[in-house]
Amino acid sequence: MLIVGTLVASVFSTSIFLGEAGFTYDGWMGPYILLPGIAVAGYVYGALLFGTFLRRSRATTVADFLGQRFQSRRVQQAAGATIILGLGGYLLVVTQGAAILLADLTALTYTQALVAAWLSYTLFTLYAGSRGVIITDTLMFGLFGVATVIFFIVILQDLGGATTAVETLTREQPKPDITAWHGTIGEGSEWATALDFLIWVLIIDMCWGVVYAVSPWQASRHLMARNEHVVLRSAIYACFAVIFMQLMIYGLGGLINLYNSDITPSETVIIWAAKTQVPQILGALLLAGILAAALSSASTFLSLVGFSVSNDITSTPRELTVNKTRALVLLTGLVVLVATFWVPPNVFWIMLFIGTVFASSWGPVGFMSIWSDRITADGAFWGIVFGFFGNVIPAAVQTLGLIDLPVYLDPAILGAVASIAAILIVSRRGTVSDSERRYRLQLLETPAEDRDARKVRTTLIAPVLLVIYGLVMPGLLLYWYVVPYQRGAGTLLPDGSLNWGQAEVWVAFGPGILFVPLGVISAIVIWRRYSPAVEVPTAAGA
Repeated sequence: MLIVGTLVASVFSTSIFLGEAGFTYDGWMGPYILLPGIAVAGYVYGALLFGTFLRRSRATTVADFLGQRFQSRRVQQAAGATIILGLGGYLLVVTQGAAILLADLTALTYTQALVAAWLSYTLFTLYAGSRGVIITDTLMFGLFGVATVIFFIVILQDLGGATTAVETLTREQPKPDITAWHGTIGEGSEWATALDFLIWVLIIDMCWGVVYAVSPWQASRHLMARNEHVVLRSAIYACFAVIFMQLMIYGLGGLINLYNSDITPSETVIIWAAKTQVPQILGALLLAGILAAALSSASTFLSLVGFSVSNDITSTPRELTVNKTRALVLLTGLVVLVATFWVPPNVFWIMLFIGTVFASSWGPVGFMSIWSDRITADGAFWGIVFGFFGNVIPAAVQTLGLIDLPVYLDPAILGAVASIAAILIVSRRGTVSDSERRYRLQLLETPAEDRDARKVRTTLIAPVLLVIYGLVMPGLLLYWYVVPYQRGAGTLLPDGSLNWGQAEVWVAFGPGILFVPLGVISAIVIWRRYSPAVEVPTAAGA
């Protein structure tokens, strides 16, 4: 429960309640509802291919793990530097989101709200540390989870139910093609064609899948799991929790157009609805939940960034003390607070950019650290460096308007290609040390205490649920979304049956195509890796 709570709470912040809800409100509800959740699949393969092995290392941070794996302080410092820069930027965005909410709800100015939000999460992070953050994350997840479910139900009832709301929104079209599978495209949009949008959203989703799999603020939670079975179960249950929360929030963002299609800025749509369209007590509960989501993510990021400064950059574990770590965490927080005053708030796009930085700089090195016996310490170091700057530099140049990259040359793709190229070229010129090779082989040994039949049976429930979800969800999407969409668009066949010539029908089968094989593969891997009846290779024979 605690690991699921912290996984979900640390990824859910103002970025989804403000940024992503505003994005669906602006015209992209359809794809965010219909597309199959490619990103959240990263929780599952991340736990199978990285998270369980990370836990075996018993490292203090993910950067520390990479340092141990490659027997290199330089690799640890490079990974730590990306944590500081990347999560420091994410912390800035979350702080700004919390300040936007506080300023909207109270008599505080935006500047005063920034300080108040910063003080809130900084004080309890300094006092409680990582374990305290996990507990507060779980409590906050409970708050914003319950609030979102109740809010969603009340709004749907007010709009006449899900099918009526989708049909009405499709018929009225407050934003062009808002309920279509591709959302608003063409003139005035970021994407000229449906294909452009599809390529962009697939790239972003795949990158965020890698983020969920190996990023420090997600993967680090596995280090605190009781055992590897908890890692696997919590990852799959977190996948479900994020999917259902996203469907509700994305749906709310789009449906609020039926109340008011001219809310400015669009990032405040959920706040507007909470203040005007539901009973006051429910609105207050939801707003408290959104603020809790912001604070939970901020506390996670501050603890990770601060500890990375102290553990991965400035000191070794032997040199650390609690007071020294707290001082460095506080200093880190102060730097972020100062930065919030001059960086313009743009929750959605900054969040997307920062997330993909970890996909390109950490993804190749993270997975290859487990599954490749040829990657060297120098290869890992330069893979992190080239992956980071191969993403950041093109993104910065594009933001300045100096270049206009086609959608298939997204900075995340460029960074990932740069990282892989650096790893392969540098590793080919070096050699893997015996100590690196032994450490990796030790990671491949399944702990004896985890090869337990009872634990395996309990863990296998999770992938079975993935298969069930993949089988059931297409039918639910067809009934609750596609049929009312086609009714509103006037494309149903004369006899009232589905028009299979429309793309929305086929897109609805995405969850089945993705999650049924994922569940089957997960079950097979879990059984082979942990069943007492299956002989697992030792390090000597791996």
